[in-house]
Formats: sequence, structure tokens, C-alpha cells
Amino acid sequence: QVQLAESGGGLVQAGGSLRLSCAASGHTFRPHSMGWFRQAPGKERDFVAHISFNGRTYYADSVKDRFTISRDNAKNTVYLQMNSLNTDDTAVYYCAARADPRGSSDYVVYDYWGQGTQVTVSS
Repeated sequence: QVQLAESGGGLVQAGGSLRLSCAASGHTFRPHSMGWFRQAPGKERDFVAHISFNGRTYYADSVKDRFTISRDNAKNTVYLQMNSLNTDDTAVYYCAARADPRGSSDYVVYDYWGQGTQVTVSS
């Protein structure tokens, strides 16, 4: 079992930045790949970014060049740096872990999920 705990969400004005963190505990953080997903009210859970065990990253088109996913395996933590935020980024953000070194944008393949952290962007 892997437990995930997100932090760093909050309220920010459009154009601002936030950094989300996801701390993993329990069984080894490696060789899991990690992903960030988000869900706005009344909408489905959408892929945001993923990072493979060896650090390869992939982003949704909507966040490319604005968000950066990274991981620190020594700290069992994955991060999501979010810049140039806009109101469309408002959602609950979820961290997920997959017991496979390869990342994926498909949420159904992830094995573990955090409880989510709210990000609200005001205009």
C-alpha cells in the first residue's frame, strides 16, 4: 500500500502561481510513476501531468508550458508547479501513483490516490 497526501492548494488570483506537493508513504515510492489529475465541479477527472520513475514527463495540452511536474525520490515527494493560472484551472487536484515505472494519462491505471487539494483561481 502507498498513502498519498497532497498539500499546497489554495486561492490565487489569475496570473498567479501555486506549488502542489504530494508526499508518499507506506511501501516504496519507487518504481512508481506519478500523476496529477484534476476535477472541476460537474466535470470528469482530467489528466494534468505525469512523471515516470526515471523522470520523463508528459503534460496535457491545456497546461503545457505553464505547469511543471517533478519528483524527489529521496523525499518520496512529487510536485506540481503551476504558473500563469487562470480560472479554468480551478478544480480539486489529485495526486496518483502507479505501480509501474511508466507514466500514463489514463486515470484508470493508477493504483493509489490522494484525498485531493482545492485550487481556486479568481479573476
